[in-house]
Parts: sequence; structure tokens; C-alpha cells
Amino acid sequence: MTMRSWPSHARRALTAAGTTAVLIVGLFTGAGTARAAAEGPCDIYAAGGTPCVAAHSTTRALFASYSGPLYQVQRASDGMSQNIGALSAGGVADAAAQDSFCAGTECSITRLYDQTGGGNTLVYQGPGGTGGADTAATATTEAVTVNGQKAYALYIKPGNSYFAYSSAGGVPTGSSPEGEYMVTSGTHVNNGCCFDYGNTEIDHKADGNGAMDAINFGTECWFGGCSGTGPWVQADLENGLFSGGSRTWNPNQVSQTSRFVTAMLKNNGTTQMALKGANAQSGSLTQLYSGSLPSGWNPMHKQGAVILGSGGDCCQTNRNASAGTFYEGAMVKGYPSDATDAAVQANIAAAAYSTTTTTPFVPGAKVSLRATTSCCTGDYLHHDTGDDKVGIAPVTPGSSALDKGNATWIVRVGLADSTCVSFESANTPGNYLRHYAFQLHLQPVAGTGQFAADATFCAKPGNSDTGYSLQSLNYPAKYLRHYRLVGYIASNGGANTWDSPSSWTQDSSWLAVSPWG
Repeated sequence: MTMRSWPSHARRALTAAGTTAVLIVGLFTGAGTARAAAEGPCDIYAAGGTPCVAAHSTTRALFASYSGPLYQVQRASDGMSQNIGALSAGGVADAAAQDSFCAGTECSITRLYDQTGGGNTLVYQGPGGTGGADTAATATTEAVTVNGQKAYALYIKPGNSYFAYSSAGGVPTGSSPEGEYMVTSGTHVNNGCCFDYGNTEIDHKADGNGAMDAINFGTECWFGGCSGTGPWVQADLENGLFSGGSRTWNPNQVSQTSRFVTAMLKNNGTTQMALKGANAQSGSLTQLYSGSLPSGWNPMHKQGAVILGSGGDCCQTNRNASAGTFYEGAMVKGYPSDATDAAVQANIAAAAYSTTTTTPFVPGAKVSLRATTSCCTGDYLHHDTGDDKVGIAPVTPGSSALDKGNATWIVRVGLADSTCVSFESANTPGNYLRHYAFQLHLQPVAGTGQFAADATFCAKPGNSDTGYSLQSLNYPAKYLRHYRLVGYIASNGGANTWDSPSSWTQDSSWLAVSPWG
């Protein structure tokens, strides 16, 4: 709910935070020694005579020698920013540095640095970024592992997008040949226009056929006649998404539904282009198309800007409509050979992208649960010391140790179901979060089946597509929710006041963040 009336029990006044980051150990700090690559995709492209002119990733360095920043995050709590680099030259992103910097607040990814040094650093298309109507993507929506190390994806929702332009950036223009690849996801897509990565207009306008040369990935069927459900690797050449060399559907197209997908496009600028796709975790590339450029789109008229997450005529006066995930990608000068393409795919597969360690609800771990409703993004699920009721309250780096502890929970195996979880107070051991008459309380374990069921919750994807929602075990239609600062289990509509459908999806979605206490 956006209304912020006070609950019956007094809400403690909390000291305002300063601008100094509190370094808190994250839930997933990653184990093992940092592993540097012997070579990265851009080393392979250079050896093939087609050097990278732009290289971006939130997960790893794309050159074996690269030791600079990969991306930048910005905290919602104080507006401060921090660059996130790799654990070592050529290695995986330092997710623990992000977790420490973003502890107790939300972070967004405001830029992706160009690892070539050419100046094509992607910045979000919104106020405070490159200008425009979009916002920066949330930094913690999806965690993955790369070579066994935790890293974060750039998880783009409608309304997020990125852009770069440098006149000295070296991105091919006019009819010069170019190649591109990205690693994306076949499970986070839509049919909105247009989840692109690649060459775009410098003026954010649709400047005619051939003004773009970007990989498109999604389920949009531009010219009609598509077979299958997608998502597909296509070419956005402006004024059309091409599955092949014409406006008719290419029968060799294949839906790319793998959790991780390699998508490739190359275009010689005058006569020829090719599209390839693969499972990014294993296997070889599938040749989806190799042949003539579409009639009317040759020669190309590329302008040399770089887009990520939107089409070219976005997003100064409108908002991006597409959804997609970006892990890494590069643009190269020249037309890569098939042997180079295959070597890049082998390098990506060797990076061992995986999703095995993304849940924060590991028994024994400590966690704080932050509200996601716009009114309350500085508030956390919190128990008071004056009574046993549980609600939400603000916690900041300047809060007392008592308040930080009261907003910290120890994850336990579900008291009534081992596939779910229960939450023990970090400050008062032996006391658990439970519902009684649908309101949340903190009470000592009673040893009854009723208490166990009331204290057991099952973690689900967030009802608002953000974070997690915690479903009541014994009332499956009800989820842990805050309503006017008080905690309840509530359904989306119902007889009780706290079942109000207004803001229910947001009020019942929580970010599991590094523990305050």
C-alpha cells in the first residue's frame, strides 16, 4: 500500500544514515579461488583478424588481460555509486563487492564499461543517465555462477535500456563489415520492441533501412508468417526484424529456449549476413541463416552507436517495451570466420554459466527482507521489543544494533515442511515468525503442529516479478504481506481489510538482502 499510517504499537525513531557504506558479508559471497581465463572472446576475435570494438559484461572479463571495471552500481539509499570489477585479470565479476556495497538497500546497474577502452560505455537511457524516459535495471534480480563464482546478470524489464555513442569509438559505420554476439536467456523474453544489442542510430530515431545492425532476441514476429513460438535470433536492420534474407519467414529458424543462449549476427555491409544460435552451456552453433542481405537494406548505412535492451528509436520520448537478460556481448570490426565463431562459442561454454546457487533461503543463513512497494523501499520485516507483533520499519546504516538485529532473520528448515522455510529471530533465539488470526507475530516455539504450520512459509518468485513471495503453508492462497506497516498473511482480495488488492503484488514481494544484524 502507498498509505503510510502508523500501527498501534509505537514505531521506533531511527537515526538517519550517513553516506559511508556499511560493509556486511553477503549471503552468497562465492567460494573458491578467482579463476582467470587463458583467453577471452575478444582475444579469439583478435586472433581471427576481427578485433573487438566494444565489449560489455556484468559477469566476466572478455579479454584475458582485462582488469578494469565491468559495470557500475548505484545505491538507492544515498545515491552513491561504485564500480564492480573482476576478481582477477580475465576473471569473473566480484559479486561480493556488489553485495557489500548494496547491503540493506537496492542497487541499480547504471553503466556497463567498454572493456576495449574505446569509450563505448553503455549508460542507461533515463534521467541521470544518457537522458530519456527509461530507468536503470535492478542490480540483484538474477544471480548466476560463472566458472563456479557468483555473478549478477543485467536483467532488463520493460522501461530499462542502455545506449552508448563515441565518435572515436571505432564501431563500424556505413557499409563497413561487422560481427556481434551476446549471451542472453531463452526464459526471460517477450514480444515487445525490441530487445537488441548492437549498432544503432546516434539520434535515437528510426533513420531508415540499414541504419541499424543489431542482434534481436525475443518472440516478436515482425513480418508475420513465423513458425514456432520463439524466442528467435533475428537481425534488427531498422524498419524490420529479419529471420533471414527477406521479409518472408526463414524456415531454418529454430526457437532458442535454453536457459543460456548464444546469439550471433555478422554482416559484411553490402551483400551478405549470417545468423547463428546455440545453447551457451554446451554444444556447437546452429547456422540459422547465411546469405544475401535483404533487398532494400543493402548497402547498410550504420551510424556507429551501441544499443542494449531497446530498439533504435528509443528511449528519449518513449519507453522500452522489451524484456531480456544480458550476460555478455561484443561487437567486432570485420566479418568473423566460421572458425572464429566456433571458438567463441567454445569459450562461452567453457565459462560454465549456471543457476545453481541463486536461492537466498539456505538453512542457517541470515537474511533481511526488504519491502519492494514504492512507499517503503527503506523498510524491512521487523519485530519490536515492546510486543510480539511483526511489521515493517526503516533500518539504515545509522540504526542501532538492536534495530538491525530485529530486522535480521535466521533461515531454518520449515518446521512443518522440510521443502519450505521458517524464520527464527536473530536477536531472540528460539522465537519464530508465525501468523495467528492472519497477523504476524514473533513467538517462542510451542511444539504443536498448529504452531509449526503457522510458522512455515514456502518461497516463490515475487508476485510483482521482483524478489520473492512467501506463501503460507496452511493457507496457500495467502502470502506474507505488509499493510499499513503491519505484517499479515493476505490473499489478493478477500473479506479482510488487509486482503485489499491495491498494491498486493508489491506488498507481498520481498527482496532477500544481506543481513543487517
